[in-house]
Amino acid sequence: MKKQHPKHEQTLVVLKPDGIQRSLIGEIIKRFEQLGLKLTAVKMLVPTADFVKKHYTLDPEWPLKTGQKTIKAYHDRGLKHPVSDDPLKVSEVILQKLIRYMTSGPVVAMVWQGAHAVEMVRKLVGGTEPRTSDVGTIRGDYVLDSYAMSDIDGRSIRNLIHASGSVTEADMEIPLWFKQEEIVEYKLVQEAILYDVNLDGLLE
Repeated sequence: MKKQHPKHEQTLVVLKPDGIQRSLIGEIIKRFEQLGLKLTAVKMLVPTADFVKKHYTLDPEWPLKTGQKTIKAYHDRGLKHPVSDDPLKVSEVILQKLIRYMTSGPVVAMVWQGAHAVEMVRKLVGGTEPRTSDVGTIRGDYVLDSYAMSDIDGRSIRNLIHASGSVTEADMEIPLWFKQEEIVEYKLVQEAILYDVNLDGLLE
């Protein structure tokens, strides 16, 4: 079986309610376009609680992994998690906060395609916590939220964007958000510059 070229890789990006309310839709799309990625699907919707829960639990290991990661982050800061040392209880609290966050208003869901799309989008988006995200990333440039503030307020961290964490994750998430017929296959002129092996035809 022939290996798929990296230029066909797709990833899911969801611009969260705070991104919509901050009027950053165009700016964020611009950042992905400037990188060279191709937008192949886009829609605006207000997700239901059941839909958000399904999204975050597509990976059956998400509750355990998320709880363990969160508890470790607290321990690394010399703190005890305020809820529990049970990862599943911790992740349930996180999920409820995410549901409140993601259902609070409209979101914009997108599928982006291009070479190493998952990795490149994650790099451009930045780390989960805006406070520690690098300057030049979307979260580092446009948000000033932190885990400290979200803990005090008892809410989910507001970080503008969800982006698939791996190719496997993208393959699960995209069909949840989009029907196959909603994803458009087309060519961009710039793809010849990005992917053509010999750059044939530039002087024609």
